[in-house]
Amino acid sequence: MSDVVLESAVRQLELLRSGELSVVDLTEAHIEQIARLNPQLNAFADFDPDRVRTQARRFDDFEGPRGPLYGLPVTVKSSIATAGYRCEIGSLLHKGDVPQEDAVVVARLRRAGALILGTTNCPEFLMAYETANLLHGRTSNPWDLARTPGGSSGGESAAISAGLSAAGLGSDSGGSVRVPAHFTGICSLKPTPGRIPGRGHLPPCIGPFSTLGAIGPMARTMEDVTLMFRTLSGQDPGDPVSPPVRLREPTPDDLRKNTVGFFEDDGLVPVTPETRAAVNAAARALREAGFRVEPFRPPTLELLRQLWWKFFVQCGEMFYLPEIRGREHELSPIFSEFLGIARATQPLTAATLLDAWAESDLLRSKTLESMSDYPVLLCPVASTPSWRHDERSWIVEGRPVDYLDAVRHTQWFNVLAAPAAVVPVGRSPEGLPIGVQIVARPFEDETALGVAAVVDAAFGYRPPPMARA
Repeated sequence: MSDVVLESAVRQLELLRSGELSVVDLTEAHIEQIARLNPQLNAFADFDPDRVRTQARRFDDFEGPRGPLYGLPVTVKSSIATAGYRCEIGSLLHKGDVPQEDAVVVARLRRAGALILGTTNCPEFLMAYETANLLHGRTSNPWDLARTPGGSSGGESAAISAGLSAAGLGSDSGGSVRVPAHFTGICSLKPTPGRIPGRGHLPPCIGPFSTLGAIGPMARTMEDVTLMFRTLSGQDPGDPVSPPVRLREPTPDDLRKNTVGFFEDDGLVPVTPETRAAVNAAARALREAGFRVEPFRPPTLELLRQLWWKFFVQCGEMFYLPEIRGREHELSPIFSEFLGIARATQPLTAATLLDAWAESDLLRSKTLESMSDYPVLLCPVASTPSWRHDERSWIVEGRPVDYLDAVRHTQWFNVLAAPAAVVPVGRSPEGLPIGVQIVARPFEDETALGVAAVVDAAFGYRPPPMARA
């Protein structure tokens, strides 16, 4: 039973449907894995085994129609409103916050029959690529406890990688489901904003974050991520950025019509040799699967990144100022670090913000035009694999790389509002996972998922050693 928690979500559902396992059996296996590993990982913000056991018994006793995720033990990042569970966004300023209503996507999870184990840890106010806060402490990477699982969906990625959860939900405005997936060796998707409804995210995805931000599925395989996407996507009539886009079913031949453009770096910031090797290995796998794969790098990447900085870093600070004013002494070091980064930049004026907003539309158009011949992109997720807690600079290929530069590879696609999937492919010399990123044009999420599934089939998830009993 101990290894069942490391099976794919799809396989766990097969075991439930066949009657080989009861919901109680599967839930108990996850509770045992959480009890064994969470004291070291600190992945959860809210977990009560007795509450979970009570839910599981009700699931087994239920005799009505069962949804596509019936009985699957899942987790939710503690920035996505989950009724009855602590969703404090990692901040003492929100200590004890328990939503009374579910986010739209969590309500869909419940209707699909998923069993919610609990909510997972995140950095304060989600503004970091490392998961730590004064409320719940620091989350560690199951591949190396001295390293971070990433952020801001770090608790979610650590839980899924180590078999504490079958699948879950994170959110991403600058790489927050993709960098943690890369750091912990799992799969994820940052969808086109609104294809999975964002209403109920904490804080709300409004203003520039309605373009940057998205709630996305995380799991151990792309098949699982695709199942989550197909189950949870669909227009939310109450969300102005949620589009009426129907699910598509691209065939393998449909997918192969897309020429894949790949690049190893952006020409400005280096990546490790193993990262280059992972991108090239994924390119070979796609060629062997019948795809046309050619070198191509959009010419607008650095300009997109500069806009991301204005919207995420500078506007992010401006959004939080009213809430934190007078309570700075209660902020965690990791959020204070973010404020320091933001305040070291020339403040935005109304004119510069308006110019940036207009420029984003022009740059998105220019980027999409450049992708007309390469509607799928393959590239790194970050310059390095997971870093040690509190590390903020590295020497890569003989050159210094600083904190936010190391993860610029995800930020471009938030400004573009493009769907981007992450798949584990390679390993660092220390044995740490290295993922690659597969990107499609906005609203072509199924293309990103389909191409990523081909890469996943060639490589795929491997459990961290500590995950096996």
